[in-house]
Amino acid sequence: MFTKKNRHHTIHGILLIILFSFAAFYLSEVEFIKQLSLSPLIVGILIGMIYANSLRSHLPPTWIPGIQFCTKSILRWAIILYGFRLTFQSVLDVGFAAIIIDLIIVIGTLAIGMFVGKLLKMDRDMTILTSAGSAICGAAAVLGTEPVLQSKPHKTAVAVSTVVIFGTIAMFLYPVLYKAGIIDLSPTEMGIYTGSTMHEVAHAVGAGNSMTQEIASVSIIVKMIRVMMLAPFLLILGLLITNNQDISEGTAYEDKGKKARPKVTIPWFAFGFLAVIGFNSLDLLPSLVVDSFNYIDTFMLTMAMTALGVETSFDKFKKAGPKPFLLAFVLFIWLIVGGYLLSKYLTPIL
Repeated sequence: MFTKKNRHHTIHGILLIILFSFAAFYLSEVEFIKQLSLSPLIVGILIGMIYANSLRSHLPPTWIPGIQFCTKSILRWAIILYGFRLTFQSVLDVGFAAIIIDLIIVIGTLAIGMFVGKLLKMDRDMTILTSAGSAICGAAAVLGTEPVLQSKPHKTAVAVSTVVIFGTIAMFLYPVLYKAGIIDLSPTEMGIYTGSTMHEVAHAVGAGNSMTQEIASVSIIVKMIRVMMLAPFLLILGLLITNNQDISEGTAYEDKGKKARPKVTIPWFAFGFLAVIGFNSLDLLPSLVVDSFNYIDTFMLTMAMTALGVETSFDKFKKAGPKPFLLAFVLFIWLIVGGYLLSKYLTPIL
């Protein structure tokens, strides 16, 4: 990718994505976009998709490795730096109930997603990506899952689009239902409900701030606990994929009567993610430095999302069909109903 022959072409591809990412940051500060609580990540993928379906044909093929570098290497480092947003202390602050409810929501969403995906006869990668986005932390979970599955960029883009659609709907729906008295939860319970079921961190922040500050404070911590579950999910997923390959492909690796196991797919960046959380929990760095890391990380994630959009055309959405959106809708209903029942009846017990 960075050989002497094509190094400057690769850099041109990276610079293109950087330019688009700066535009995404600028547009995300426009008042209308801010009211929708659309992060630079989401704006970035939209910019990339607009480019992919208009001017992409004019892109020099030699620039493509630079774009792919952003969707792979930049992405992995961005997931690692994401750990600076979290501390293990924040988990303890909200209590045992939030952890248990988050765990049930994540496992339940993944299980329902896989079950419904099989009923719909969906592609495996698309099912896992869509389910992970709904279960854990939206676009960041989809991006983290993509290198483990080694799936095609358009599948990742479709999964991210389900996060955008249903996460944004939930962000506006929850405050309306709460203020109308339809959702009869205490502020703490509402915070747990919001944080445990919203797709994106930005959605949890937007919905919480539309209600009360107490709800917003609880919801963001509960949401961050779900984010922390990304690392163990990726580790388990990597092992499951390896075992399935071993079962399905074992006979193809025979050598003198012995079977060679396929290469283990371990997302090492997940260990880095946990290590950064642990380091951040020690509170050794000034808040200004941590804020700087978070800003850099947001830009890197925006680069990854933008590059993903550049690799996605509407023709690929047509090929994906309505099934991923149907799956995401089923999971959306589960999050609303299941999350409410858990927050209302399980929180007082725990």
